[in-house]
Parts: sequence; structure tokens; C-alpha cells
Amino acid sequence: MTFDLLFRAVMVVDGSGAEPYMADVAVAGERIVAIGDLRGEAAQRVIEGNGRCLMPGFIDVHTHDDTNVIHQPEMLAKISQGVTTVIVGNCGISASPVVLPDAPPDPMNLLGKKDAFVYPTFQHYVAAVEDAGPSVNVAALIGHTALRANVMTQFDRPATRSELEQMCGTLQDALDAGAIGLSSGLAYTNARQAPMSEMQPLVDIVGASGAIYTTHMRNEHDGLLDSLEESFTTARQAGAELVISHLKCAGAGNWGRAPLALAALEKAASEQSCNCDCYPYNCSSTTLDAWRVDGKMEIYITWSEPHPEMAKKTLQEIAELWGVDQWQATERLRPAGAIYHMMSEDDVRQVLAHPLSMVGSDGLPSDPNPHPRLWGTFPRVLAYYCRDLKLFDLAEAVRKMTGLSATRFRLRDRGRVREGAFADLTLVDMTRIEDVATYRDPCRQAPGIDLVVVNGVVSYEDGKVQGRNGRLLKREPGIPAIL
Repeated sequence: MTFDLLFRAVMVVDGSGAEPYMADVAVAGERIVAIGDLRGEAAQRVIEGNGRCLMPGFIDVHTHDDTNVIHQPEMLAKISQGVTTVIVGNCGISASPVVLPDAPPDPMNLLGKKDAFVYPTFQHYVAAVEDAGPSVNVAALIGHTALRANVMTQFDRPATRSELEQMCGTLQDALDAGAIGLSSGLAYTNARQAPMSEMQPLVDIVGASGAIYTTHMRNEHDGLLDSLEESFTTARQAGAELVISHLKCAGAGNWGRAPLALAALEKAASEQSCNCDCYPYNCSSTTLDAWRVDGKMEIYITWSEPHPEMAKKTLQEIAELWGVDQWQATERLRPAGAIYHMMSEDDVRQVLAHPLSMVGSDGLPSDPNPHPRLWGTFPRVLAYYCRDLKLFDLAEAVRKMTGLSATRFRLRDRGRVREGAFADLTLVDMTRIEDVATYRDPCRQAPGIDLVVVNGVVSYEDGKVQGRNGRLLKREPGIPAIL
């Protein structure tokens, strides 16, 4: 047969964690059809390895690209990193199924203004993604805060029984329509008043549907261990698979507790299905909230609705300009976005290196001055933490970004370079790859990601999007966790 694509003499890093090996890899249609010594075989296009590595397309398990995949379907920030699949709807924030009577509550405003929320059912969202035809695949979680916003106008209390019943019905409909699970953002002001008694019935539906529950926990600071236990208990009682979102030890008073958090995760994982995701930076990025301000850590303002002129300044600089304290400045700036210098590098490395952790960018594409993780996460793992620091070997780095992610999120036939798998592939020059996105200049494409294939089609090459062949990946009930 004549193949569509033939990668000749590439170092295959297959996503399983196994040792890399030299081989030819052939693609026909949307699948990988042959791996081995394919000398003499014909192909529409032959791509010489020239010392480069062929990896599965990276899976960004923690994104806020819900509306970006529709309005900016080229998805350059992601595909230029080698990402071929994004998981949207994290931290309790999703674009669907949502009907908002007023402006979106914090932190849903991270996805945009009211006119961004035009998908009253998950089916509406599916249709919009399919019509847009993004360059990457999309799998979607349903946000708990989004469900709350559909039925509640005030968020400073638990949902009533009637409100919770409506939320449960909406969640079930979305899961039946192909959503992959539920996310929560219990640390945020508009979800923190939701007790376990509100969360448990929702997570019970997730477990009964064979879906996944991801959570931005209630407290990543001094309540870290209690919040982990709450998360484990809720998921275990529901029989739901669990992902702890962006596991971190936040705030200087909490630094050095990564071993305790990871020990708790290991213990839970011995009894139930759970993992965490993390990003390879020691600064976080989200909305500006007074309760996060401690007067000590550096907080960099990325946007402000009432005072856009204060973007790209620190909160301390703004407070001094205005002659007020940082908490007063915070209230004048809000709604606003910020980058928080809240983690220790040692804790970040321990979480990133742990076998149970996956990689997710948590980038905010709607932020006019985004955290560099939006453009640099996956190159940073490969270049800085793997190649330069040798925090882990290349096989393990790739497993964390591909095979492990596909397994936990039940993405059938993805995350691996193997015969029969979908041809989501990234060709990487490990000698040239570099994360060049910085806090002051965050929107920069990484060198060394030479070519990206999505569902069998070359979709990124020569620094440009060449095609848009992504699709919406729907939940497939009954798929075992080990694929």
C-alpha cells in the first residue's frame, strides 16, 4: 500500500514510559498503521527523522480554552507546543451548559464576558466546536460553578434542594451528550459556600456514569491536606475517578509540604483511581481576590476592568501610586486578573516529578497579558526540566504529557505511538527545543516543535498552522481506565 505519511528513522518516544527506540512510522488516513523497518515502502510524503524524536501529540489536561477553540480555532498557542488535544471546562468554569441573566460571576469571567456564554446545552457547545473546526481535539468537562450560575443569583450559600436537583439534571444531560465529567473550583468565592452535601450528589452522577471528577480544591494553602481528604472522600463515595487540579503548596507558610501532599495522594491512589495535574512554573495565575493578598508576595496585575491602565504593574506599585494599602488597591482594581508568586520551586519539582502527576498548562487565553504557561508549558517540561535539569528522563516526561493523560481521561487510542492509534503526533528536535515564553513577553512560539499531526493530517509546520483537523472527543461509557 501507499502510506499518506512516512516518518523515516525517527526516535520513537511512544508515551508508555518505555525506552525510546529508532523506527519508521507510517500513517494512513487518521491512524498509525505500521511501525518498524519500512524501507522500500511508498508514501505520499516522507519525513526524514534527522535525529529528531516522534512523540504522541501532547494532551493538555487542564485548559480554559472553552471559547478559544471556537473563536480562535487555529489554536496557535497550543498546537505550536505540540499539543493535539485540550481538556476544557476546568476549575468549575465551563462555557456550557450555561444561561446567564447577568455578567458572568467570578471566575467564569476568565472565559469572557456575558456574550461568550451562548451554549444553553452541551449539545449547543458540541455543534459550535464542530462548526469551528479547531486545529486540536477537544474534550469537555462541565463546571460546577457554571451549574450554580444557571440556577442561583447569590452564591454565598449552599444550593437549595430544588436548585441542586436542577443542577443534577443538567449535569446528567451533558454527560449523556458526551461531556467527559465534572469539574469544581471550590477555592473560588462563588463556589466555596458549596458544602460536601452539595457536591456529593453531583459527583455521584459522575461515578454512576463512568466519568471523571476534577477539582480545584477548597484550600491549597494551610488547609491543603484537609482539602485533599475531602476530594478523595467525595470521589471514593461516588466511585468516580479523580484528578486534583494543579496540585500545589500555595503561600510561603505552606512551602515544603509537597512530600505530605504527595504521600496523601499515593495513599489514596492505592485505594481508588486518582491523579493530579500540575504546571511547570512556581507562579499561579487567576482572578485578583482580596483573600489571596498577603501583603508579602509579589502580585503582577494582568488586566483590570475598571483600571486597564494598571496592567503590567505589581499590586505593590499600584498601591503606592494610589497611596493606599494592597487590599484597598485590590478592591479598586477588581474585576481583575493577576499572576501570584506563591510557590516554592522545590515543591513544584517534587510534584512535577511524581509518577501520579500529569501536565496541564492552566493557561488563560482570554487574558491580554497571560502567564507564559499558555505558550510555554510543554516545551518547558521537555527543555528545562527534562533535558537541562534531568528531573526525569525523556520517556517519563512524554508519558506525563501523553499516555498517562489519555488513560486517566479515557481518550481511546490516543496518547501513544502504536499501530492502530490515532495519528496525533509531534516531531521534536530535542537539541533545539526551548521555552522562550516569559512573564514580560509571554506569547512566543517555542523553537524545536517542527511538525504536528492531528488525526493523520499535518496541522502545524514551519511555525504556522497548516490545517485544522481536530474534533470534539465525546465520553465513551464502559471504556476501561487502562487503554
